[in-house]
Amino acid sequence: MRTAYCEDRPTTTERNRRTLQRRSLVGASLTHALHDGYTDALYAFLPIWQAHFTLSYAALAVVRALYYGTMGVLQVPADHALRSASPRTALILSTILAAAGLAIMALPFGFTGLCVGLVVAGIGSSIQHPRGSMLVTDSFGKAARGPLGMYNFAGDLGKAVLPALVALLLPIFAWRPVLGMMAALGIAMSIALIPLAPAARVNINATVKAAAGHGRGGFGILTAIGALDTATRMGYLLFLPFLVHEQSGGSPTVGIALGLLFIGGALGKATCGWLGERLGVVGSVMVTEAATAMLIVTTLFTPLTTTLMLLPLLGIVLNGTSSVLYGTVPELSDGDTGRAFAIFYTSVIGSGGIAPILYGMLADHSSRTIALLASAATAALIIPPVLVLRPHLRVSSAADSGESSA
Repeated sequence: MRTAYCEDRPTTTERNRRTLQRRSLVGASLTHALHDGYTDALYAFLPIWQAHFTLSYAALAVVRALYYGTMGVLQVPADHALRSASPRTALILSTILAAAGLAIMALPFGFTGLCVGLVVAGIGSSIQHPRGSMLVTDSFGKAARGPLGMYNFAGDLGKAVLPALVALLLPIFAWRPVLGMMAALGIAMSIALIPLAPAARVNINATVKAAAGHGRGGFGILTAIGALDTATRMGYLLFLPFLVHEQSGGSPTVGIALGLLFIGGALGKATCGWLGERLGVVGSVMVTEAATAMLIVTTLFTPLTTTLMLLPLLGIVLNGTSSVLYGTVPELSDGDTGRAFAIFYTSVIGSGGIAPILYGMLADHSSRTIALLASAATAALIIPPVLVLRPHLRVSSAADSGESSA
């Protein structure tokens, strides 16, 4: 009995491995929460920047795209450049750069300083996602699916908390000091990462190799659907602060609205994953996109209180679809799943940078209402490509079944 008990006890090596896994997950998750919080907290500044710098809607979208576009375009190059760097170096560098960008924006350098700061912050955030997700994958190997879900959920929590906090601070402090506080938070996070992020590359050699040749032809359709889904989300987010102001809400209410939407988005990760298991990819995406279109239109005609009540539900379907699409990437990749994820993320981030510019131009030449209706129409436009995707999913599933029986 004593021998059996001793054999069941984890060895020192096993305990050290588990400790390293926990620290790696905490470090990557905290970094993800901060950077995603930075990304979406910028929405709270848009009405202020528009008034301060006298910007049109299209120009405002271009300003925002300096950050979002930089983050998207440099994601693959940044991942390649820092592949040999330690997780600690990569995550701390990404956070310091993002904080430096916010600090530049906080200084009285005018519109030029704002633009330069957004680019620098975008460079920092381009490093975080690929290196953070790779740290979790390397640390947990075959068991990485659950930890990656926690990592993604942490990003959604950052989206819910930091924008709301910023919007609550803006009526108390000027916008530049608020950006300075955000930069200080980034520096504090960089220090906290020193004991958390590993100083050397982690690899437990337990990753799953994807099967080659599955889903050939369907990946392009999936990527296009992901781009349209992101366009819908970013278009609505661009105009949500203005919609709240139009319904007689102030800056604190904007923060509450963003927080409610992002809390719903965090819940959508789990809800839509559950929905996908029961309705399948095609059925779940059709349901969520139809609900997204309907709820966007509804919030245009409801009073402020009703709009705030609908935002968590809208957040579930607006953000939750992406988890279904993300989980389908390995199924439709041609074997190089890592490259497929990089292409997919670059596409959706690029869409997130370009789409608000187009919606902004539409609003400048018509109205905000027309632009928001266009974002709802984009969600509805996703349904036909999803139906076209169905045969590719069947082919992939059949191939998987054939291999399993073999």
